[in-house]
Amino acid sequence: MDDLNLLAGRPKRLYVLDFGFFRVHAGPRDIGIVGFLIVTDKGETLLVDSGFPAKYAADPEGATAEDGLGTFGKVLSLTPENLPEAQLARAGVRPEEVDFFLLTHSHIDHLGGLFDFPQAPLLVAERERALPRPLYWSGGQPWDWPERETIRLGGDARLGPGCEVLQVPGHAPGQLALVLELPRTGTVVLTSDAISRAAEVDEKFDTAPDPELALNSAQRLLRIAEERDAFVIYGHGPEQWPTLRKAPEFYD
Repeated sequence: MDDLNLLAGRPKRLYVLDFGFFRVHAGPRDIGIVGFLIVTDKGETLLVDSGFPAKYAADPEGATAEDGLGTFGKVLSLTPENLPEAQLARAGVRPEEVDFFLLTHSHIDHLGGLFDFPQAPLLVAERERALPRPLYWSGGQPWDWPERETIRLGGDARLGPGCEVLQVPGHAPGQLALVLELPRTGTVVLTSDAISRAAEVDEKFDTAPDPELALNSAQRLLRIAEERDAFVIYGHGPEQWPTLRKAPEFYD
């Protein structure tokens, strides 16, 4: 594991950011769109993911039609209050105070702020950044990668004490997950969409682009969680979402 030493402090608070509510037609399943803000005991801030593009808060139906997202699902609730600036404000942080912006993968419900936070280096997996364009969605992949300071992660990395980023491909080529050590909560595993919901493991990730790789990655995360007695936060767990503390509440 590479020691990047980007963060001097240890994770002190973990804020769960509410980037909206979405219905996946398959199931159907109603899921929260999640992001995270990690604040260290040195006052550093790491934003993890940023929800849908802002156009979905202005005109959800129009944006859905433009991107061809209606074949997959439907936005149930997404207002300006679910955009990064408003969610960060719940944690008392302004956009210009974000020190680092980590993209777990480049699907449409995670990369909405890709061109925002220009002062914050973008952390992304090398395999994801090597794609000609972000994955976005199947409606034409309209976005190019931004010209901004980018830290490409080629393997597992320790961002600082108590903050690890793991390569867990399968759902996306450069899918990332995080493992944090919080002072009271203990170990927390943020799976992102490496395990979007617990049932995916039993289903063998049959809808993933690479089911075998996705299953191996998920099993790795679950082993880590068991070994460290960790609290696991899934990427889009329908049952878990209502139970999570949302900003301005936090895990510490």
